[in-house]
Amino acid sequence: MLNLWDHRLMRCGGIAAAALAFLVAAGTAWSQIAPPTLGVQSPSQQSVPNPPPPPSQPQQQPQPPAAPAGEESPGLINELGKLWDKSISVLPRIKSPSETLDDLSNMAKPSTMVTGRVACAVAANGAPDCKLGADRLCQSKGYKEGKSLDTDAAEKCSPKAFIPGRKREPGDCKTENFVIKALCQ
Repeated sequence: MLNLWDHRLMRCGGIAAAALAFLVAAGTAWSQIAPPTLGVQSPSQQSVPNPPPPPSQPQQQPQPPAAPAGEESPGLINELGKLWDKSISVLPRIKSPSETLDDLSNMAKPSTMVTGRVACAVAANGAPDCKLGADRLCQSKGYKEGKSLDTDAAEKCSPKAFIPGRKREPGDCKTENFVIKALCQ
């Protein structure tokens, strides 16, 4: 009959053996030398376990074969490095401090808002082109160019449109657009 101490020693020995087996299995499972293959393998592809060494020789850990020098290891760190290299090529180029200051100085040029009334030119498609009107308004105040801030529209009609009893025709009136505020530089 086993006493209490013998029973505890047997249980601890079993736990130690299980832990050792787990560590050996985990070491082979975490190896990054050859990735696992999925699917059916032919008999020539299946790995044959090495026979255990004879009991008279001490147990030695088999050394895994070294990866060839030109081949990349498929590990997590290697994959993260590849992802990092790809992400850098996608990002926009970072400007130098002098380029950034040049951009800021171009945006900070002194601007002045002016008011007036200059007609917008009519573009080829019939729409008003108020950029030219804003430039003219700013040039009349001594500036180089301008950007339209506010416009006004008015209907201009021929005197025929105001004759009592006469029916209005499509060409009697037209809409004119004017720049009334512009930001000048």
